[in-house]
Amino acid sequence: QGDYIFYTDWMWTSFVVFSISQSTMLAVGAIYYMLFTGVPGTATYYATIMTIYTWVAKGAWFALGYPYDFIVVPVWIPSAMLLDLTYWATRRNKHAAIIIGGTLVGLSFPLFNMVNLLLVRDPLEVAFKYPRPTLPAYMTPIEPQVGKF
Repeated sequence: QGDYIFYTDWMWTSFVVFSISQSTMLAVGAIYYMLFTGVPGTATYYATIMTIYTWVAKGAWFALGYPYDFIVVPVWIPSAMLLDLTYWATRRNKHAAIIIGGTLVGLSFPLFNMVNLLLVRDPLEVAFKYPRPTLPAYMTPIEPQVGKF
């Protein structure tokens, strides 16, 4: 059967790991850019690009025959908007932008994504509906018969 049960086994761990890594990626990347360009609205722009990129990836995997829920698009945009708002509100104090904005992203990102993940179809049900894709016969590699007589 399918391997999607792997998600249910590692659900909490992957949620924590992705929350930490992606909120850090958003906050550090956007703040770095905003501090060096001074352009507010950058985090939202960055988050929108990542969202569209993930939609493309989701479409590509779906086209390969994986279930629609196989890739879940993270909810970056609301957290990014909070970060941009903080940057706008603390323009005089760059350290405040980093501390308050980073904290807001770190706290809000996992919450938005928890709601998002609650809407994903049951992985166990998906596992039985979609067996793991196997290669067609003509794609199956043949072991080379080297040195055998």
